Amino acid sequence: MNEQAQDQNAGGSAAGTMTVAVAIALLIAGIAAFYLLDTRPDWQRWSLAGFGFVAAVAVFALSPLGRRFWQFILDSRVELRKVVWPNRQETMQTTMVVFGFIVVAAMFFWVLDLLLAWLTRMATGQGG
Repeated sequence: MNEQAQDQNAGGSAAGTMTVAVAIALLIAGIAAFYLLDTRPDWQRWSLAGFGFVAAVAVFALSPLGRRFWQFILDSRVELRKVVWPNRQETMQTTMVVFGFIVVAAMFFWVLDLLLAWLTRMATGQGG
């Protein structure tokens, strides 16, 4: 691990935790305001809930965890571009293999059920 990564992990963890806690508190405050101000018009209640959500997202985005999360999103997009997606023919072939296996498995479990039912009837002496 290089020095920059160690400094990033070691420093600011308490401040990062505090900013995430503030973001959660803002989100909860927005939700609480929506329910506590039930005598107010709906637009005011929804505005306060929206403001709490936007403020929580903004505070979270400014936290170290929020910045790492955003970097994860960007890196995920880069990796998603590297994926080789199957063409239509490969997708249809794979789908047919899956359906075929489902039919084989269903027949296997049907025969197994018949066998176990017959064994149970024989062991208990019930049935014809």
